[in-house]
Amino acid sequence: MDNYIQEEIFEANLRAVPTNQSDIEKCRNKNRALRSPKDASRGKDQIRAKELSEIRIPAMEISGGAEVKVIRNSRRRRSISAYREHGSIIIQVPARLSNSKIQEVIPEMVEKILSREAREKLSDKELLNRANHLLDLYLPEFKVRPVRVTWRQMNERWGSCTSVDRTIRIATKLQRAPKYVLDFVLYHEAIHLDIYDHGSEFQEFLKRYPRHLEAEAFLEGYELAEQQN
Repeated sequence: MDNYIQEEIFEANLRAVPTNQSDIEKCRNKNRALRSPKDASRGKDQIRAKELSEIRIPAMEISGGAEVKVIRNSRRRRSISAYREHGSIIIQVPARLSNSKIQEVIPEMVEKILSREAREKLSDKELLNRANHLLDLYLPEFKVRPVRVTWRQMNERWGSCTSVDRTIRIATKLQRAPKYVLDFVLYHEAIHLDIYDHGSEFQEFLKRYPRHLEAEAFLEGYELAEQQN
């Protein structure tokens, strides 16, 4: 599911893109404030090592609404990796990379992740075709078909639908999910176009999707990770 980009670090490749240092400092101060007495008892050296090994930047518009975590990895010498994990953008850098270099690298790697995702995102037409294809495969006797499927920013739901105009809306955060999970949500909402509750008939239709249990487990794990963050 994760997008992954790896770059060799050379002086000429580091572009001087401004980074919001105040956001970094606010986040680090917040982490210190939330530290429990139990953490403090483990020793200042251990806490200091953790602070140095990870920088957490809160969700911002420039990062597409995602939290950014920068992790110093002692096993890295010259490479940087960037990928998605539970909605966050993770950037791994060599442990000895200076803070100033890290500040330069962050916006470049975030931009590459977002650009990659924009290229890979299914269009509304492709979503519609996918939904109809799923119904043809697993529910051919179903007479109701969606006429429009769109991406929508939603925090509380994975998807929604309106039976009157047969429109389905899919949460934009699923753009980063595995295809089988996206298909599951599309199929789920397509059934709701005709069956409004989650009763026995709905459940019987839903079980026709081969990976429904796996998809449900993934969504539960994703939701739990979001709550913890």
